[in-house]
Amino acid sequence: MQTARWKARVATGVLSLLVSTGCGCAARLPVATPSLHRQTIAADVVPQPTVSETVFLRTRLDATAKKTPAAAADGGGGGDLSAAAQNPIASNVSLPFENSFMFGAGPDNDAAWVMNIQPVIPVPVGPVNLITRPILPVMYMPGPVTGLPFIDGVPSGEDSADQFGIGDLNVTTFVSPRNSKKIIWGVGPSVTFPTATDPLLGGGKWAIGPSLVALTIRKPWLVGCLVRHLWSFAGDDGRADVNQLLVQPFLNYNLDDGWYLVTAPVFVGNWSQPSSERWTVPIGAGAGRIFKIGQQPVNVNAQVYYNVERPTDAPDWQLKFTVQFIFPKKS
Repeated sequence: MQTARWKARVATGVLSLLVSTGCGCAARLPVATPSLHRQTIAADVVPQPTVSETVFLRTRLDATAKKTPAAAADGGGGGDLSAAAQNPIASNVSLPFENSFMFGAGPDNDAAWVMNIQPVIPVPVGPVNLITRPILPVMYMPGPVTGLPFIDGVPSGEDSADQFGIGDLNVTTFVSPRNSKKIIWGVGPSVTFPTATDPLLGGGKWAIGPSLVALTIRKPWLVGCLVRHLWSFAGDDGRADVNQLLVQPFLNYNLDDGWYLVTAPVFVGNWSQPSSERWTVPIGAGAGRIFKIGQQPVNVNAQVYYNVERPTDAPDWQLKFTVQFIFPKKS
């Protein structure tokens, strides 16, 4: 009887030693794979656990998987980099640099360039997030260029010499519920400040109006739309009044390894202009990838758009290249 008990104790000790050391024998033990929420992120973004870690962290991973949908609904998903990158009102801080290379612009069909620096800064306040999205354009214009969302009418009689500098600053603040589930939305004021360093680079007006964004995440899809309307209330009397509508539908289809397809055209309607010069309507699409440089998540994409409807001096087509740095919330 004592011999049997002694053998049982030895067998139990050997088995415990094999599991705790994570050796090849333990690796052959049947391990239940935790059911994790599928992520559209590159494999190198999320560190892969060893077999022994999987055994001992199974309970914690399962708990994390259950929290993922709620996190994604909370303004963009604290642990979901794809949602954080593609959601304009995500609950993570991000810093995008959106470069637009425009061709066939101005009276001489030249090339123009605009880089929008547009950080997303969320601040939780009780049951809502206050999400501030300033957009500061740095640009090169070969002369008067129309049909752009940050220039509502160029000044008449201005020198058409090349200009490089800063455009008008636009700041939008969204109020977005933190417990949104099927539909994530935000609404708030948008204000444009006449900060342009040259009349050709801005509208010369103070403007204000409402902005609304709504989206839904149904993986692998993310679909939404942003709408903004601005009216001028002060500024240079010699410049056209601002009465501008901006509509930006956006659609992302997420693939494996962090890759995705995207289309996000910006439709602009300048109601202060004649009907023949009012609309800019681009069509196009692109692709991108979310990955890490060291520990820093980065989103990079390229898109091409052709303006099927445009004012006289608006660009024919444009190439967009965006680099976005994402700063996930620390758990």
